[in-house]
Amino acid sequence: MTEKEKEYCDLEDDDFETEEDLSESIEEKIITENVKTSRKLDYTLESPEARIELVDKIINETPPEQLTNRYLEILADYIVFAMDKEERKKKYITTDNRMVTINKRETSFEGLIGKFENGEDGIYNMIANDKNIIFTPKVSITPKDLEEIEPLRELKKAIDTIEEAQKAARGKRKYLLKRQLIEMRQDQYIIKSAYRKPLYCMNGVKSFSSLDLSEEFYFDDKMLPQSTGKISLFDPKHISALLCHYSKLKEQVWGRFSSDSYYLMEDLDVLVSSTLKEDYPLYFDLVVLKIDGVTNNEIQKILEEKHGIKHSVEYISSLWRNKIPKLLAEQEQNNYLNWYYTQVERGKWKRCSRCGEIKLAHNRFFSKNKTSKDGFYSICKCCRNKKTTKK
Repeated sequence: MTEKEKEYCDLEDDDFETEEDLSESIEEKIITENVKTSRKLDYTLESPEARIELVDKIINETPPEQLTNRYLEILADYIVFAMDKEERKKKYITTDNRMVTINKRETSFEGLIGKFENGEDGIYNMIANDKNIIFTPKVSITPKDLEEIEPLRELKKAIDTIEEAQKAARGKRKYLLKRQLIEMRQDQYIIKSAYRKPLYCMNGVKSFSSLDLSEEFYFDDKMLPQSTGKISLFDPKHISALLCHYSKLKEQVWGRFSSDSYYLMEDLDVLVSSTLKEDYPLYFDLVVLKIDGVTNNEIQKILEEKHGIKHSVEYISSLWRNKIPKLLAEQEQNNYLNWYYTQVERGKWKRCSRCGEIKLAHNRFFSKNKTSKDGFYSICKCCRNKKTTKK
């Protein structure tokens, strides 16, 4: 760094957010001082187009004898700096560190299924393309970490102190405090890793056929059944994941009669068929088409031709990801309630005054009514919902 550059680094008046801003500010000051002209370059202009327009105006108003090579070089740099900054904003320039982040994958189940919305088993295609992919867990600093790891807690207090000091700082001091904060935040993850090492796995999804899916059932505060298993058909997110990767999962467990996963996929088949085929034929066809790998645009046309209903592509995606898995999970809970209060414990049952069906006297089937003897309305939820829909 030259003496002139050092002189500019010592200024306290400029507010530098990053090292790039500091470097650009130094170059701007040197260039502006070297331009021996009555018109100064306007560094508040950020777009290349605006700077090009200004440079054209300067050249047109400057005598030819003053347009030296050095002068033209300064004007060219004035435009190039703006172009570089715009490229960084649009992320055209991908650094090595950025590529490391891009190439990382999440281990978390939710993180993985959130990246694929298809019937082509996107997660398996990714593994097939690169069998050496290492799934990296997403690490975060939680309140529990701060409570249990003392060095981490002390570092967090120091970070809070520096953050307060940075708010009141300006110029070079603000820039230096920001650099310090970045390093301190990085140290948080180093400390956490020393106490709790993250888990890494390769091709973790391929062990599906050998998973131990044993589970225990219990009732929550709303008296709805829940499961302790790794994968449960009571959970809409689990059903969504199973449907999205149905083909490969079914292929893995085919003929493995001693595998828990085999019977899980069989139960899923029965659940989909019994829930959707008769009562929701459009949903059933949508599930079959998605599993077969048909795109949403093609599904839109097929459903319109077969059922006379045209859903938007976005709504089809919402049905596939949210509504259908939720509907299946609720039906699975209903099935378990009916089985439990028939085979395990004697439940109370009542007949719906509208449809005449006998259903379990439970808040899943009847809405609560404090004025009635049994605490429920005489009309079941299904009939009440149909009445509301007609209105």
